[in-house]
Amino acid sequence: MQWEVRVRRATSDDIAELVRLRALLFEDLGGDFFNPSSANGTWRDALATVLAGKLAAEDTRILVVDGDSGLAACGIGTIEQWFPGPHSHNGRIGHVIGMVTDPAYRRRGHSRAIMCSLLDWFREHDAARVDLHASREGEPLYRELGFFDHPDPALCWRP
Repeated sequence: MQWEVRVRRATSDDIAELVRLRALLFEDLGGDFFNPSSANGTWRDALATVLAGKLAAEDTRILVVDGDSGLAACGIGTIEQWFPGPHSHNGRIGHVIGMVTDPAYRRRGHSRAIMCSLLDWFREHDAARVDLHASREGEPLYRELGFFDHPDPALCWRP
């Protein structure tokens, strides 16, 4: 079955649903790293505040697909200004964050449509590279869209 997918920019009316979808993402990822038992609900309020501030920011694009009631899917793109180098002519590095589709709407092309729109936005804003962290389920789509293994290992640190 062919699904018609309409991607649009998120608005302030979408914030509660964006928080809901991001919570689903962390539930799906599981484990103590992404969803620690010590976490309380304050992160949701903090997320809502950040989303409200980023909806119209020039360095951020928040895209959604509507479902029957609420959002079916969302994805966020950001561009950071890093220092240019031979591997990054202008230092503009894009990041894809929080690609998530509600389970009731999966396998309908929503993530692909959002990703294609984000990639167009990155091109229009002269990103030298786009990075993302893929889930096992999302990795085949990202590879199909041209993503490849990053040469540097991904490490993190928490203060």
